Order: sequence, then C-alpha cells, then structure tokens
Amino acid sequence: MFGSISDNSKKWLYLAILSVIWGSSFILIKKGLIGLSSYQVASLRIIFAASAIFVYSYNSLKKIPKKSWKWILLTAYAGTFFPVYLISYGQTEIESGLASIITTITPINTLIVGIIFFGLTFTKKQLLGLLIGLGGAILLIYEASEADFNLNIYYSFFIYMTTVGYAASVNLIKNYLTEISPEAVTAGIFISISPPALIVLLLSDFSSLNFQDPSILNSIIFVFVLGVFSSAIAQTLFNKFVKIASPLFASAVTYTMPIVAIFWAIIDGETLTLMQFFATAIILVGVYMVNKKKKSN
Repeated sequence: MFGSISDNSKKWLYLAILSVIWGSSFILIKKGLIGLSSYQVASLRIIFAASAIFVYSYNSLKKIPKKSWKWILLTAYAGTFFPVYLISYGQTEIESGLASIITTITPINTLIVGIIFFGLTFTKKQLLGLLIGLGGAILLIYEASEADFNLNIYYSFFIYMTTVGYAASVNLIKNYLTEISPEAVTAGIFISISPPALIVLLLSDFSSLNFQDPSILNSIIFVFVLGVFSSAIAQTLFNKFVKIASPLFASAVTYTMPIVAIFWAIIDGETLTLMQFFATAIILVGVYMVNKKKKSN
C-alpha cells in the first residue's frame, strides 16, 4: 500500500487514516455497550479481528522468527488484549468523547515508558511538556466530575491504563519488531490473544443472549465493524506506521483522533464544557512539546 509515496508523506497519510479509524472506535464501543456487556464487546472485538486476519494474513505467521515470539506475546497482551478490555469497561461509565480525550496522554506515557525501559533520551522541553500534559489531564478529569455528578470519574483510570499499554506497545514494536512484516506482527498479536478472548466470551453468558433482540444484533454489528477496522486493519497500518516513524511521532495519532471522536460524540448528543476543551488544549500543548525532536541529554 502507498508504494510510490515517500516515507515522509506516508507518515502523514497513516496518521490521517488512523485518526479517522481509531477516532471512530469510541462511538462504536459505546453503541456496542447498548446490547452487550463490556467483556462481550472486548471479546467479540478481538475474535472478529482475529478471524479477519486469519483469512488474509495467516501465512504471514511463518515469517515470524522463534526468537521474536516473546516480543509478539508481550506486545499482544500489553498493547492490545488488556487495553481492549480496559477501554470497554471504562466506557460503561465514561462518555466516548471524554474517553478519547484521556487517550491523548498516550505520547506522554510513550516518553515515560521509553525513558524507563528503553533508554530513550529527552530534553528539558519534553519533560516540561510531560508535566503540562499531566496537569491538563488532571484538570480534565476534575472538570468532568464537577460537570456531571452522575459520572463515575474513577472509571477514567481504566481509560488511562490503556494509554500505558499503548505506550508499551509502540516502544516494543519499534525496538524489537520492525524487521518483521507488519502483517505478520498483527497476525501474531491477534492469534495470540484470541483463545483467552474466546474463553472470556463463553464465560460471559453470551450464548444466553436473545439474538432476536434488535439492540443486541445492532451492537454485534457495531462490534464487528470495530473489530475489523479499528483492530485488524488499523493495527496493521499502525505497525507499518511505527516502522517508518519514531515512537513519539507514531503515538501522536492521539492529536487528531479526539477530533473525530468528539465529532461523533456531539452527533450522538454528548456535551463537553468549555473548561474541558481548555483542559484538552493544555494536554495537546504538552503532547506537542513531548513530540519535539529530541536531543541527547
């Protein structure tokens, strides 16, 4: 895909496509939760994604060296399996627009994880950006709790933890898996996590649902779209993205992703206060500073 385009142009193209796909994932999760539990939404998302990948990328599994499987497994569970369940569970109490804004912290956590575990160097400006971004996140969550007394703000912790998983994933892919084809990495990730996802689905009383209920059928359709596009296709594109971009630039998809998510949220009747938009701007300023080209310290 995009074979005749320069790597620099590809980076921005991947960024735009992923922003649309992942920005739409929050509203798809919300619609899936109408007729399904959070465990069922997450499990079906993984199973649908794994099924789609099995059809067109199964043979690519042969290209994964044995020595790389430990990194595949670590990436699969840290960056996909647990975040998928955490974000579905978090959105049972957190609106989709707010959830998307919380995920803007991903580049900040990418820097933190990179510094602690991968020897990533940083500048004073990036450190300042990290503190500004975290301050904006605290303001955002506080304002959300003040604006909506029915909101269980503690569930924002589950959304936040997904950003830690994403941060670990992008660093792992960049440091250990760039020599493997993106299709193979995606196939390895979803084949690894589909068995436990199936077990969770079976334990969630999925078989006892009334599949003649339109709300349940509609939710399954939304999750199918979520699994195929936001997981299978998006993960493959993201792996290609990381291969040609720095971890911080790749994680910057959270700049534009909330724009798409908030667009869908407003259409669906959600509201955000001016203070929440202000907090979002503070976070994005911090993310911008974190993403500035680093110099060794």
